[in-house]
Amino acid sequence: MIDFFAKRLKWVESLSPMQMIVFSFMALIVLGTILLLLPWTTRGKGLTLVDGLFTAVSATCVTGLTVVNIGSEFTLYGQLVVLGLIQLGGLGIMTFSTFFLYIFGRRISIRGREVIDTTLSYAPVQNIGSLLRKIMIIVFLVEGVGILLLTLNWLRLYPLPEAIYYGVFHSVSAFCNAGFSLYGNSFEGFRTDLMVNCVVMGLIVLGGLGFVVLLDFKHLLRRPRGAIHRFSFHTKVVLSVTFFLIILGTLFLFWVERVHALSDVKPTTGVLAALFQSVTARTAGFNTIPIGSLTNGACLALMFLMFVGAAPGSCGGGVKVSTLGILVAVILSRLRRHEKPHLFFRSIPRETVGKALAIVLSSVLLISVLFLGLLLTENWSVSPNESRGHFLKLFFEAISAFGTVGLSMGVTPQLTKGGRLLIILLMFIGRLGPLTMAVALAQRKTRGRFRYAKGEIMVG
Repeated sequence: MIDFFAKRLKWVESLSPMQMIVFSFMALIVLGTILLLLPWTTRGKGLTLVDGLFTAVSATCVTGLTVVNIGSEFTLYGQLVVLGLIQLGGLGIMTFSTFFLYIFGRRISIRGREVIDTTLSYAPVQNIGSLLRKIMIIVFLVEGVGILLLTLNWLRLYPLPEAIYYGVFHSVSAFCNAGFSLYGNSFEGFRTDLMVNCVVMGLIVLGGLGFVVLLDFKHLLRRPRGAIHRFSFHTKVVLSVTFFLIILGTLFLFWVERVHALSDVKPTTGVLAALFQSVTARTAGFNTIPIGSLTNGACLALMFLMFVGAAPGSCGGGVKVSTLGILVAVILSRLRRHEKPHLFFRSIPRETVGKALAIVLSSVLLISVLFLGLLLTENWSVSPNESRGHFLKLFFEAISAFGTVGLSMGVTPQLTKGGRLLIILLMFIGRLGPLTMAVALAQRKTRGRFRYAKGEIMVG
């Protein structure tokens, strides 16, 4: 069977690693759309083509935005299709396919090795098979612990089979930073449940750190007694920026909402809710506070967290926490008149700085252009005085889609077909990354035969 498909997909080997990543996601989306359009997917009338495509893209790109209620309107079959798309999309279909080739003793091609290097590591990997095996063990171990803890907690609410199913669905969704929930109002009903909050937050953070960081933790746990383990430079940057964003987001959200959305709860519950929302804005998409009831300041903070997102090589989206760390280092180095930006006593290469700037600028441009499209498709004839709230909701939706977060102020089911197609495009590009898309679409690198003279220009 493997030989059959390998011979007929031989042309895939001619694609570049970036193009293979794009192709694998597109193929999974097409398959998911077909499966979701089957009549037994929903309990009522079936999904339209646009709604099926929207749901398939949202699940594959681990976003969580939905135009239908997954828990109440989808059958068990439909929910399992969504769960499968989340798992495959979260880790990457190429990672799964390469892993199974390795399991069945098949030779991993050079192109497949390049794809794994591109998606899972910042440096070339010598033993791809060993890396994939370690990653799969970590993934299923973490998800398994999450399933066990959530199931034990929900046994007081549901019979054992249902508690297990709820534990499986939400553990996978949380670790993959998908944000899909079987509850219509996400986890708003579990705002005071310490176990659910802590387990879900732990899964979100671990899924958003990236596999390089998780493997670094694995080496820390397995180090010989008395030996000193030093985290890699990448791990230090990811952990420090992640910790800073979570703590700062928690303090700010609690401060601005303590007399508003959190005014009717105890301070300890308010802090827990603010912490949960700060963590989940890192591309997860769950919520224990109604997003539509938040103040403008809180919405702005969430949009910033969603835009930054998770770490490279993880299940999350956004421009990535390492990119933010690099830009902060560049700003500080300029203010201090240092020749090169540095973090943790390590200088940052000029090429890396250029990539970080390109990612942020292209992301801002992409969001701006597609947000303009949303303004044209959704109530384009309404004056600003009549649509100020709608403007914020659409902007929030656009950033949430690009960051593959899934938080919404309630406008997703109200989007027109044109608006849904724009959100689909944002989710797809946001999952793969603007830079990945640009490289994938490029046919080849062109090297100039000469260099232009330098030109001076004023900035600032």
